[in-house]
Amino acid sequence: MIRASLALALRELRRNVMRSGLTILGVVIGVAAVITIVTLGAGARAKVTADVASLGRNMLILMPGSDRHGGGFSAEPFDPDDVEAIGRELPELAAVAPSATRRLLAVHGNENWPTTVTGTDNAYLEIREWPLVAGRAFEPGEQRAGRLVCILGATVRDEIFGAQDPLGLPLRLGRLSCPVVGVLEARGQSSFGADQDDLVLVPLRAFQRRIAGNREISAIYLSARDGVDTEGVQTSVAALMRQRRGMVPGADDDFRVRDLKEITEVVDRTTSVLTAMLGAIAAVSLLVGGIGIMNIMLVSVTERTREIGIRLAIGALEWEVLLQFLAEAVGIAVIGGVAGITLGLLGSAAAAHSLELPFVLDLRVVGVAFVFSAVVGVVFGFFPARKAARLDPIEALRHE
Repeated sequence: MIRASLALALRELRRNVMRSGLTILGVVIGVAAVITIVTLGAGARAKVTADVASLGRNMLILMPGSDRHGGGFSAEPFDPDDVEAIGRELPELAAVAPSATRRLLAVHGNENWPTTVTGTDNAYLEIREWPLVAGRAFEPGEQRAGRLVCILGATVRDEIFGAQDPLGLPLRLGRLSCPVVGVLEARGQSSFGADQDDLVLVPLRAFQRRIAGNREISAIYLSARDGVDTEGVQTSVAALMRQRRGMVPGADDDFRVRDLKEITEVVDRTTSVLTAMLGAIAAVSLLVGGIGIMNIMLVSVTERTREIGIRLAIGALEWEVLLQFLAEAVGIAVIGGVAGITLGLLGSAAAAHSLELPFVLDLRVVGVAFVFSAVVGVVFGFFPARKAARLDPIEALRHE
C-alpha cells in the first residue's frame, strides 16, 4: 500500500509539471543559496589562512605606536640597538629582521612605477620564507658597507622590465641608482587586498644612509624557533621593549606585537560569523519555499476533494491518504533539494574561480541542506495532508 501511495504521488507531480516545477523552484533557490554562501565562506577562510601562513611560520611583527582604546597614537620608532637587544636577549627567536619603508618612483629607461622600497636584511627573506626565482640575496659586505643594490618583487619586475632579464641592470629609486641583484618569487594579492609583489628590497644600512637619512626602523619581523609558543615570545618581546623604552608600570604600551596566529584566529572568527549570518538569511528562502509547498498542496487538496472522497468511501484508510499527500510534498522538496545542491555546487565553483578563492567542498553542508529540504517538505506538507485525510467522505463526494 505504501508503494501504491508513492506511485500516486509521483503521478500527480507528473500531471501538474508546471505547477510542481514552480513550487520546486523555491526549494532549489534556497538550497543553492545556502550551499553557495557557506562554500564561499569556507573558501575565504582557507585563503586568509593560506595568505597569513605565506607570510612566514611562527612570525611576529613588532611595530611602534598603539591602537588601544580605539584612537591610536604614534610613538618613537625603533633603532638598530633595539634590534640587537632583541636578538641578544631572546634566545627563543630564530631570526630578527628590521625594516624601514618609503614610497618611491622606480624608473628604468622609459618605464616607471611607484612602489614601496623596503630597507632590510637577508633575515627578512628567511622569516617571510620568500625564495628568489632569479639572482641572489644581499652579500654580507653589501649589508655592512651600505651598498645600494636591490631585489625586485614580481610586480615591479613585470611593470618596469617586462620580459627582459633585470639582473645586473640599473634601477633608479628616486634620484638614486642601484643594480638589480635578485627577483622574488611571485605571491600575488593577499586576501587583505594588498599586492605582496609590489616592493623593492634594499640593504637596511643603504636605505638609512642614502634614502631615509636617519636610523629609524618602522617594523621588526621576528621568527620564533620551532616548538616555541609564540604567545610566550610575544610576552617576552613586550617586556623587553617596555624596559628599553623606560615605561613605568601601568602605562600603556607605545608599541604593538602582532602574532600572526592571532590575526588568523580573528579573521577566521569574523568570516565564520558573517558566513553563518548570510547562510541563515539564505535559509529563509527555504522557509519561503516551504510555504509555497503548503500553499500548492492546499490547492491540490481542494481540487481533488472528490477524488479523496471516493478513495475514503471505497475503504482507503486515513493514514494512506495522509501518506499520499505527504509523499507529494516530500517529493517536491527532495527533488528541489537535489537540484539545489547541484546548482549550488556549480555556482559556488564558478564564483570561487572568478573570485580566485579555493573551492572547499564540505559534504556536511551538502548533507544538512538535503536533510533540511526534506524536513521542509514534511513540516509544510503535513498540514495539507492531514486536512485531506480528515475529510468527511460524504461531504467530499458532494464537492463540485
